[in-house]
Amino acid sequence: MKNKRDFFSTLWVFVTLNYLYCDLIGLMDATLLNQYLTGTVEGLRINESFLLYAGILMEIPIAMVLLSKILPNNMNFWANILAGSIKTIVMIATLFMGEITKYYLFFAVIEIATTTFIVICALRWLKEKE
Repeated sequence: MKNKRDFFSTLWVFVTLNYLYCDLIGLMDATLLNQYLTGTVEGLRINESFLLYAGILMEIPIAMVLLSKILPNNMNFWANILAGSIKTIVMIATLFMGEITKYYLFFAVIEIATTTFIVICALRWLKEKE
């Protein structure tokens, strides 16, 4: 079972690095950077509440790196299913917000594929338990 824990934890590290690097590249995009500096990006106000919600959304995959290793098996697959589903839905929703850049689409496809894969693998793990 430890191997599955390592497997899921590694997938969460991979997807988290993709989220972070996509955000870093966004800061190198002059158009977006200028919008960040005004406090409004693609019509979305970047305020304290927005940043809190963004932080909570980023904490999910960060926490799953650890939780995938330490949660008991019966909670582990449910946590992976829930976290993977939330992150997949959020990433799909972001594709309908504002203008999508090529680099964002590139990372979004990788992130959606990875979190979908996590959900599928966790569901398979759950079925093995039955």
